[in-house]
Amino acid sequence: MKPMFTSSATAVGGRDGRVVSEDGVLDVALAMPVPGSKKSATNPEQLFAAGYSACFDSALNLVARKQGIKHDGSEVTAHVTLNEAADGFALSVELDVLVRGVSEEQAAELAKIAHTVCPYSRATAGNIQVDVFTRTTDAA
Repeated sequence: MKPMFTSSATAVGGRDGRVVSEDGVLDVALAMPVPGSKKSATNPEQLFAAGYSACFDSALNLVARKQGIKHDGSEVTAHVTLNEAADGFALSVELDVLVRGVSEEQAAELAKIAHTVCPYSRATAGNIQVDVFTRTTDAA
């Protein structure tokens, strides 16, 4: 492997603390996700969902470019769930992939290949359950 870049962040106080990136661009309060809570803080699952959705959308667009498939835009929503397991806790992910201006088959194929390219998908393979759902609008 040839490193491209490294990012770092430091958390203090765990889920009720703060996380700050090495350059200070990311500096957010953390809080336990409590249903109905109005806390203005994030949680590790939201941060993971943000990273995964951005990475997967980039991978999808890279695959489309390499295959010469033009589309009218894409968006990926990552639903990250914290699950209670018999031996602790586990994450699961649902990726909702929207690709505009292509057929259902093309959207599904792009997402399938992106799932093999995306670093988050590669890191989670065999570790957590990840389900990918595709949809399209204005089919070509």
